[in-house]
Amino acid sequence: MHKEYTERRKRLAEAMGKGIAVLRTAPERVRNRDAHHPYRFDSYFYYLSRFTEPDAVLVITTDPAPRTILLCRDKDIEREIWDGFRYGPDGARETFEVDEAHSITQADQLLPQLLENQPAVYYEVGGDPAWDSRVIGWLNGVRAKARSGVTAPAEIHDIRSILDEMRLIKDASEIETMKKAAGISARAHIRAMQATKPGMKEYEVEAELLHEFRRSGAQSPAYTSIVAGGPNACILHYVDNNATLKDGDLLLIDAGCELNGYASDITRTFPVSGKFSGPQRDIYELVLAAQAAAIEQVKPGNEWEDPHRAALNILAQGFVDLGLCRGTRDSVIESGDYKKFYMHRTGHWLGMDVHDVGDYKRGGVWRTLRPGMVLTVEPGCYVRADEGVPERFWDIGVRIEDDAVVTQEGRDIITRDVPKEIAEIETLMAG
Repeated sequence: MHKEYTERRKRLAEAMGKGIAVLRTAPERVRNRDAHHPYRFDSYFYYLSRFTEPDAVLVITTDPAPRTILLCRDKDIEREIWDGFRYGPDGARETFEVDEAHSITQADQLLPQLLENQPAVYYEVGGDPAWDSRVIGWLNGVRAKARSGVTAPAEIHDIRSILDEMRLIKDASEIETMKKAAGISARAHIRAMQATKPGMKEYEVEAELLHEFRRSGAQSPAYTSIVAGGPNACILHYVDNNATLKDGDLLLIDAGCELNGYASDITRTFPVSGKFSGPQRDIYELVLAAQAAAIEQVKPGNEWEDPHRAALNILAQGFVDLGLCRGTRDSVIESGDYKKFYMHRTGHWLGMDVHDVGDYKRGGVWRTLRPGMVLTVEPGCYVRADEGVPERFWDIGVRIEDDAVVTQEGRDIITRDVPKEIAEIETLMAG
């Protein structure tokens, strides 16, 4: 039994007041000709239903009492021979504990009826033009009955404003799943470190990650893995993963798996040869110190921005000390000169989506961290070859990223099993 999904629907109904919510799951996407991309359900839809098949719509009405209706594909033995198992409406109603279930083929008949005399409708406004058009078509069908005394919803609300706030605070079952995903990803990073040797292709190391993901039960990567050697580590979203790894270079890996709808997100940077050079060590220790300072600021009551401020202070001072920037720490931050070497934020929300939902500011103020929030902590330093930069640091790119759950006492780093101290990394790779 999965009572948390019933509870979420109840909480949504309470937040809506009187009205009706209509959510559709993600459609299947054609890759080319007769082949599809691997299917992945819509996060909002799954969050409320646990239903993973395509071609489905979830309806939640609140008056006189909360009621959940699922529309899904029919049970079809012949199609199951080709495409696999389907629940069908009867199986879905029993398995997913909804009040009613109907064939998705009845959507255009049932939805206008369900919208009748509702004061408000909630859906993902603007999320998909085709879905917008379909909902508006149903509403117009209801409006056409005005002479018979039927009223259409007078208000249209974006349901994401409610669901984003709900999803921002993870419940115990979500955190447990995320810990499992983090553990799988941690083992994958360790495997990649142990396998890496000069002369390998980046995609060979990527294959080690993917092998461990699937071997451990994860359904897929949570995002396209970044396996970036040497100068490629200075490309923030590098995904070609086809270069040859060279002795003396660093390798930056940003990769995480998705398990049962929840993402993990880890970055580690280590030497292809197994030993850090002096300049590499200088940059790496600076980023590691910045991450430690940022992690210390992840605790209830602090602002979202506090970890970033802590990391930036350490990095800016380090850039001055290493001769990458001129001036004082404060002047480098005020002028933005540090952005030549550190141009992104120190983290993001993490959950069902790798860059998960939830506002970072409310009313122009950075929001306060609360227990149950999950975020990444990922400072970095990227030094491209440039005449104005000390040559010993050229082509060094370092990022260190961990996943943190905000707890009552502070934080739980759920990706801590991956080595990140220099001595630990060198010992692991030597073994």
